[in-house]
Amino acid sequence: MKLPLGKTYQRYLFREVFFATLLVLAAFLALFGFFDLINELGSIGRGTYHIQHAIIFVVLTLPGRIYELMPIAVLIGSLFALSTLARHSEITVLRASGMSTRELLMTLFRVAALFAFLTFLIGEFLAPPSEKLGQRIRLQALGMPLSADFRTGLWVKDENRFINVRTVTPEAKLLGIRIYEFDDQQRLQMVSEAKEGEYLPTSEWRLNSVEQTILEYDAKGQPVRGRVAHQDEVMWQSALNPDILSVLLVVPERMSVWNLTSYIKHLSDNRQKTQRYEIALWKKVVYPLAALVMVALALPFGYSHNRVGGVSLKIFSGVMLGVFFHMLNGLFSNLGIINSWPPFSSAVTPSAMFLLAAMGMMWWVERR
Repeated sequence: MKLPLGKTYQRYLFREVFFATLLVLAAFLALFGFFDLINELGSIGRGTYHIQHAIIFVVLTLPGRIYELMPIAVLIGSLFALSTLARHSEITVLRASGMSTRELLMTLFRVAALFAFLTFLIGEFLAPPSEKLGQRIRLQALGMPLSADFRTGLWVKDENRFINVRTVTPEAKLLGIRIYEFDDQQRLQMVSEAKEGEYLPTSEWRLNSVEQTILEYDAKGQPVRGRVAHQDEVMWQSALNPDILSVLLVVPERMSVWNLTSYIKHLSDNRQKTQRYEIALWKKVVYPLAALVMVALALPFGYSHNRVGGVSLKIFSGVMLGVFFHMLNGLFSNLGIINSWPPFSSAVTPSAMFLLAAMGMMWWVERR
């Protein structure tokens, strides 16, 4: 028997799940935004950092929160909408009217696809620049340099050169620069020290107050003497640029696909480890699709008809499943880095596990 209402029920389900997900997402953003603001209160009063800076910083980090929380919000929103429909026997009426599980799942996939697309857009175009701007505003107000990997500053390898930068300002200006240049036989050729460096529109750095120590070798490759040269200004070509330095402001999981690809290429060209960034790149591709997995996981709950406390229990289950999914994502990323697993496997395994769980639950519900 076919449904007499045609696609009316599809629009109805779409609307219910869509607005329930937005409501859950808004609640999550309010909660996380509140805790982020509380966390920033400890920094107020340092430098010129005031409450308005903390509020701006928290607001600018919200797109990243949306990206992180979207699949969980889709899961809980779908659970809430389907549980409410089941409680009022609307799912039963639709199934009695001839609606199959496949048709219901396809309807849920449509709304999930919309959220997956929004997740990708936010993660690719909105969250990275917003996160970067927020970090710059915060660091400028606090009067702090960017973080570095070592206590001696930032270290970067560029072909046959090792670059040490004591301080990187939020404007991507370099302070306290040392450049160690080696030849093809790994012999140190020159050490350059500069007071500061500024990146120019011509894609090169202008180094100021430069002192160069040049080493000379004999025919046997033994150092024979060194000489020191002083220059007020030196133009320096390097693969290091503000885009690479901006990696310090944004964690790999919040970077755009373009920036991740460029940075992976830079690391590969310099024979450095790329595992963490490759995993982050695959997660950027796979993570938005988690919304499709979440609605498939929520559907079996909609077929139960608990009338007393059923909705609350399912919402609690959704929160627990969402937390578990978030933890698995972080766990497999770290395990992938530690054990050198294939980046694609590390990124896709949590979603694949939840998809298998959804298929198993669907099969069990259909068998009942």
